[in-house]
Amino acid sequence: DGTLYTFPRPASPHALAGSALGGELYAPFHKGRGGPGGWWILFEPELHLGPDVLVPDLAGWRRERVPILPNAAYFTIRPDWLCEVISPSTRKVDLGPKRDIYAREGIPYMWLVDPLARVLEAFALQNGKWALLARLYGDQSVSLPPFDAVSFSLGELWANLGEPRKPRRHPEIHDSLDAL
Repeated sequence: DGTLYTFPRPASPHALAGSALGGELYAPFHKGRGGPGGWWILFEPELHLGPDVLVPDLAGWRRERVPILPNAAYFTIRPDWLCEVISPSTRKVDLGPKRDIYAREGIPYMWLVDPLARVLEAFALQNGKWALLARLYGDQSVSLPPFDAVSFSLGELWANLGEPRKPRRHPEIHDSLDAL
């Protein structure tokens, strides 16, 4: 809607969770080492989707749909999967306008990672709405679409991180997520 949002650089829980998740997916899916390959996995790509410019924490494109990665400063081709790592400062935008734009653009899969709560939520787009596929906690095993060909421990996303703070509950956001 023409609103520019700016945020501070992420704190260590956010940076660690995003880096660790990218690491878990990069070798088997981007490189094809220990997994099926067939994906481009990128950190913080700039997306120009319709009139909106967004930067998810991670995004992936299937190589069958995008065989050559464009040599560009931004992408106009929608990803096939993306992940937002939720921080206290980004929570409202990640779970509000960005999530709505991702649905509008037809991105098939979205993962939300909350490193403070140590939770991963996986969603699939169904009839234009986000359907919750799974909500995983702590160190549960992760094997979720579209990356269900391999599994890894969710605990890798916060390994060696200090004890989590108790996250603040945002009823307007959590209740809407639960209603999906």
